[in-house]
Amino acid sequence: MVLFVFGQFSSKHYDVYPEIVSLDKFFYMNSRISLFIPVLVLLCMKAGSQNIIPAPITQLKSSHKTTSGIDTKLSDLKNIYTTNQEFTQDIKVFTTFLSNMGITNMEEKEGSLHAIQLILNPALKREEYSITNKAGENLQIEGGKDGVFYGLMSLAQLMFEAKSNPGITTPDLRDMPAYSWRGMHLDVCRHFFPKEFIKKYIDLLAIHKMNTFHWHLTDDQGWRIEIKQYPLLTKIGSHRKETMVEKNFVPYVGDGKPVDGYYTQEEIKEIVSYAQDRHITIIPEIEMPGHALAALSAYPEYSCNKLPLEPMTKWGVSDDVFCSGESSIRFLENILDEVMVLFPSTYIHIGGDEVPKTRWKTCPTCQAVMKSNRLKNENELQSYFIKKIDAYVTSKGRSIIGWDEILEGGLAPNAAVMSWRGEEGGIAAAKQKHFVVMSPGTHCYFDHYQGNKNTEPLAIGGFTPIEKVYAYEPTPAILTSEQKNYILGAQANLWTEYISTAEHAEYMALPRMCALAEVLWTGEQKPGFEDFKNRLRTHFLLLDKLDVHYATSLFDVTAKTKVVNGKVEVDLQSVYNDGAIEYTVQESDEPVGAAITYVKNHPFVLSKTAILIANYVENGKALGHSFTEEFLVHKALEKIVSSTIPPGESYNSGGLAKLVDGRAGHAPRLSNEWLGWRGKDPEISIDLGKVTEIRTVGLYILKEELNWIYLPSSIEVFGSEDGKTFQSYQTFTAEEIESGYGQDNKINFYFKDPLARYIKIILKSAPKIKKEKVGEGEDAWLFLSEIIVY
Repeated sequence: MVLFVFGQFSSKHYDVYPEIVSLDKFFYMNSRISLFIPVLVLLCMKAGSQNIIPAPITQLKSSHKTTSGIDTKLSDLKNIYTTNQEFTQDIKVFTTFLSNMGITNMEEKEGSLHAIQLILNPALKREEYSITNKAGENLQIEGGKDGVFYGLMSLAQLMFEAKSNPGITTPDLRDMPAYSWRGMHLDVCRHFFPKEFIKKYIDLLAIHKMNTFHWHLTDDQGWRIEIKQYPLLTKIGSHRKETMVEKNFVPYVGDGKPVDGYYTQEEIKEIVSYAQDRHITIIPEIEMPGHALAALSAYPEYSCNKLPLEPMTKWGVSDDVFCSGESSIRFLENILDEVMVLFPSTYIHIGGDEVPKTRWKTCPTCQAVMKSNRLKNENELQSYFIKKIDAYVTSKGRSIIGWDEILEGGLAPNAAVMSWRGEEGGIAAAKQKHFVVMSPGTHCYFDHYQGNKNTEPLAIGGFTPIEKVYAYEPTPAILTSEQKNYILGAQANLWTEYISTAEHAEYMALPRMCALAEVLWTGEQKPGFEDFKNRLRTHFLLLDKLDVHYATSLFDVTAKTKVVNGKVEVDLQSVYNDGAIEYTVQESDEPVGAAITYVKNHPFVLSKTAILIANYVENGKALGHSFTEEFLVHKALEKIVSSTIPPGESYNSGGLAKLVDGRAGHAPRLSNEWLGWRGKDPEISIDLGKVTEIRTVGLYILKEELNWIYLPSSIEVFGSEDGKTFQSYQTFTAEEIESGYGQDNKINFYFKDPLARYIKIILKSAPKIKKEKVGEGEDAWLFLSEIIVY
């Protein structure tokens, strides 16, 4: 299968991408291009029109007509030719792609009618192109060396659409991208993916005009690249005896299934060539000094302790990292020599992230290196390590790029930074005049959930729906105009701890990849999500044809609620409005009623606790996943809530009112469903407004020890009629809380009908996390959602 790219017009950061300029112009700073086009129409494409993704930013009204007086119909195009030798491979890729889409009548020959002519124009930017209808019912694609290929990718999408709408004519386009680094990442260490899937993944990048594939080849859990000088790296480091089951860290549970796999150098050469044919640069990542356990399992002499090791079978970070001594540095230099022969990219990614300093602190060699180089601490030792690698890679005519931790202790002179822990690292690097690729976890981590966690496959955590990806702005407004030029672009990362199959990887990557591709291609001239989602409907048909297992979460129904007069008002919403939302309501043990068609913008009211099931339906078929949620109608709804200690700043979305809004939090969690206190003992009070008979108080509490979230060590519930004198109703110890904690994340307290206006709940946080637990020695978090009163 082959897939392809398309273009846009902007200027930002184009000339600073080192894959596009020679090394002697590496630090050339590009000024913004001012294009004056007398007749300019931004593409606002509708279904049945030109549904290109990413959108071209300019569509020109034709200043000419063909001899027949109408523009060329896409369905009439039969031939393709060029007099420029550099485009012959582009034609082969293009025609192969058309064949995979079911278009087999394209011939490579010059013709006077219904022909596509490819023309190199050295005056245009390298990724710039235009598509123009010419007299004689021909089509001309003119552009820079990469731009012509992107024009073909635009045309390929248009021709696929023309299969179902033969009357579509070719628009005149003029286009180039906003950002020079438009990337996708893939981790093949946690789970290995075969060569055939890597090619398919590259195809998916190409059709979305992404030009950079970040290939994460080494980590604690596996070494996936053949290094001929060190054969044990693949003989030992590519083998993992088993994999942890889901998130069973403590106690650990393994699946007993060995994981093997690596890419030979011949396979890598084949894949690199395949990517080059699709105008994609592969950036290899060889992790150092941390995430090195697989390598050190093969060659423990380059660790600090020099003891036998084996690749990790669980997720996380190993304390065993490369020793900072000269022998380890030379070992890595030898590896990089072979890597740089295989990968012609200017940048070599060296990781540099999440480096525990535990071993370094007690290692005689590392401490001697610190002393001889007058380094103040282990952070400076990490900087020393990175600078040594930076100097070596630079001496070979290449440059390193690393995760934003390489800023710690001082940034290496020629290093570029990939900012993943938010944008702060990227901002700091740009201010120091270092090139930056933005990849913040908030918007660019595609291993996060993209829909309702109850219906999505297991993921590492987080919530990054496609709307959030599309809303991303890679260039921080805080930077000056000069500093903004150092933002090369952005990329999305696909870490595969919980992704073991190619189909699952596709599901997590798409259609979010489509959204990021448009963000990076159109920049400030992004058409907007409403326009994008309409084009995506046609694009889904293309992905179907190419056998892509994309997520349908965009079709999921969502619900907005508010409390009105002690009841829950529900407004159902869907991204698309071509179909209808159908729902059913079940109260307690009552039978489920007939499906009801929801009337848009007409919320309905639930007067009792009920389970709601809703689906988005088109032509009698439900699309996406079913929405299922229990809405809680109880006596504390929207009552006044107070706490002696406010929730932590990062976990206080919606404030204390979140505790009485009728919606319980889920597990796995969304951060905006839960309020969190770290190492604190809050006393929470609820004013019911009047003296009320109390039978039950229920607390939704989260237990997620992997993420340092523990059940409280005790809970005591009090009641009062006047708010001054409180009577203790019931106390649960840690053991009682554990035994009473259910799969619904709830603990219930039952009473013999006391009267109270005020409810007070005193929660004692769990003690510091125990030894050998994740986060040992740290304060535990306490997470609460709904507090119900019946």
